[in-house]
This record gives sequence, structure tokens and C-alpha cells, in this order.
Amino acid sequence: MKLAIITARGGSKRIPRKNIRNFLGKPILAYSIEAALKSGVFDEVMISTEDAEIAEIAQRLGAVFPFPRSEQTAGDHAVTIDVMLEVAEEYRKRGRDPEVVCCLYPTAPFVTAEKLRSADRLLAESGADAVIPVVRFSYPPQRCFIEQDGLLKYRWPEYEFARSQDLDPYYHDAGQFYFIRTSVMRAEHTLVPGRTAPLILDELEVQDIDTDDDWHIAEMKYQRMQSGGSFRPA
Repeated sequence: MKLAIITARGGSKRIPRKNIRNFLGKPILAYSIEAALKSGVFDEVMISTEDAEIAEIAQRLGAVFPFPRSEQTAGDHAVTIDVMLEVAEEYRKRGRDPEVVCCLYPTAPFVTAEKLRSADRLLAESGADAVIPVVRFSYPPQRCFIEQDGLLKYRWPEYEFARSQDLDPYYHDAGQFYFIRTSVMRAEHTLVPGRTAPLILDELEVQDIDTDDDWHIAEMKYQRMQSGGSFRPA
């Protein structure tokens, strides 16, 4: 069994009701649900929430809501891995232990069915235990500055005169989804285990959404992506 778990608690602070806020005409979590359903990868697409309104909207969009999130994993200090382990354990208790789970964030409108299918293939073909989408840092971190006593210093002076093209590329989490084998998630208690393969995305397809400005930038990027498109499956 392959299970998509959309983690959408109700208590977002920086952008209130963030997970169901309107994003270009529909609740933002609609994009994740629709991508998961359209991908054909999953036996079930479920919503993990403690919020009745979020649950109702998610079900209307095609996700299932088999049980509410616990009080322990619904608080401000809950971490995603604990939510995922809780859901996986509850499914196991019900006799439906998933072999692979996908943690899919509800504020990830750049997720597409094509990306999810590509990640699923990569997990199967690479021999890895997990796959996550990543994006290259736009400026080489090796040439970053730090501030000391009011003055700028190179963090790594040895790279001061290095050409950008000669430096190893660094990547960061795109913050969209995580494919992982459930047994490994349980054993290593992480969504990024030792054997994790990257699905590399274009910078246009990645945007953290933590402020209103982020939200507007994401809408502009999404519209640009829809008009041009840059993702190509591996």
C-alpha cells in the first residue's frame, strides 16, 4: 500500500487559516490533493488534521479523513515526523500497514502529478529509501559572509576568489513532499534517512510560504510556471 498523508493542522500562526486560504481561486490544499489523486500513485490520499473545517474541505476535494490528529501532534511544537509516525501506526492498527508513505504539505501548489510519479519511479529504481525534491541555492553558500563586531567577514575565506562555476552545488529542501519507505521511517525516525535520493527542481517551482509577501510571490511564480512550465521528469 502507498499512502499520501497531507499534514494540515488548523493552528497556523504566521498566516491564519493558511491551509485553506484562497490561492488563485481555490483553497491552497486543493493543489496537493488534486496532484496526489491525479498521479495514480497512491492507494489512498488522506488528510491528517484536528480541524473540522479543514477535514470537511479536504473530503469535498477527494481526500479521506479516517481519524483526527491527536492533541499531541496538533500543537505548535509538533514536528512532521511525529505526525507521520502517528498516522502510519494508526493504519497498521487497522490492518492496512503502508509500505510507502508520502508526506505531502498542504501549502505546496507547485506539486504536480508528474512530480509525484517521477518521485515514485525514482524511489523504485534508485534503491534509495526515500526521495525528496530539492532546489539548488541560487548563490554559492561557500562565499557567504558573516557579521563580526559590525563588520563583514567571509565565512570561508579560502573561497573568496573561487569562481562560482568551480564550486560544488549545494541544495536545500523544496518543502513540498517526502516519499519514504515506512519501515525505514520507523527505524530511523526521520523523513530524510541515510539513503535519500534527490528530485532536483527549478527555482521557479519552489517557494516557502510563511508571510503574505511569500504568498503573493508564490501566486506570481505559479502563474509563470503554468504559462511556461519548467519541470521535466527524470
